Amino acid sequence: MSAAALGAVPPPMLVLVGVISVQVGAAFAKQLFSVAGASGVVTLRLVFAAVILLAVFRPALRMDWPTLRVVIGYGAVLAGMNMCIYQSFERIPLGAAVTIEFLGPLTVALFGSHRKLDVVWALLAGTGVFLLSRVEGGLDWIGVAFALAAGACWAGYILLGAKLGSRTTGTSGLALAMGFGALIAIPIGAVDSGPALLSPTVLLIGLLVALMSSVVPYTLELEALRRMPPRVFGILMSTEPAVAALAGLVVLGELLTGWQWLAICCVVIASVGSVATTRTTPEDSDPPAN
Repeated sequence: MSAAALGAVPPPMLVLVGVISVQVGAAFAKQLFSVAGASGVVTLRLVFAAVILLAVFRPALRMDWPTLRVVIGYGAVLAGMNMCIYQSFERIPLGAAVTIEFLGPLTVALFGSHRKLDVVWALLAGTGVFLLSRVEGGLDWIGVAFALAAGACWAGYILLGAKLGSRTTGTSGLALAMGFGALIAIPIGAVDSGPALLSPTVLLIGLLVALMSSVVPYTLELEALRRMPPRVFGILMSTEPAVAALAGLVVLGELLTGWQWLAICCVVIASVGSVATTRTTPEDSDPPAN
């Protein structure tokens, strides 16, 4: 889409389309697991996304060592987050995995807070995860562990993102970090999947997953953040667990019980409540500068 076309779309719609794109892309990726394995699919996603972002944004390769360390660290948590959540997708439903993973950014939002209301949000999120783990039949605990690890990487991704933004300009840091993440993933994917990664069908779907799960949402979210308050952006992003559950239902036929839907709602409400009730400074209330 052209810049003019993106500019004509309301920012909340950009965010929601980005969220849907990520989760539908994940659902398509899960369909490839039986052919190329979870590690192979996420490797294709990172490699294709890195190639596209590096080709489009053409970041400068020269940087000082402190900046390089941040870029490498950002790429490492990016690769770890994707590797872990795809391993979780392989074992538990999409909606359950994303709900548990969402504890990472929620923990960052609540960390260090001294407000009593934030205790309520933390307890509500904990109740949601408890319900997910206690439903009839339960969840595969290895899948749960991978989702928690992905959440921890997501927290690191957020914290390192602030440093990356202060040391690089535009999307150059993201493009370079994606490249480093792809380099980390390639040997893992090659060992896990082997020649299956070179199948034309697998490559084509891997490209589609990269576009839907990385390139499209990053582009839409960046444009949205230029034109809307960060608090509103955070509230809209809090819909990810519910959208993931719907994508799993529609694309993969993953049925969730009433208790599981209640658990997802608990985490979504906790995330929305945490973001919506956070005190902001006047600067935080304005959209980010172009």
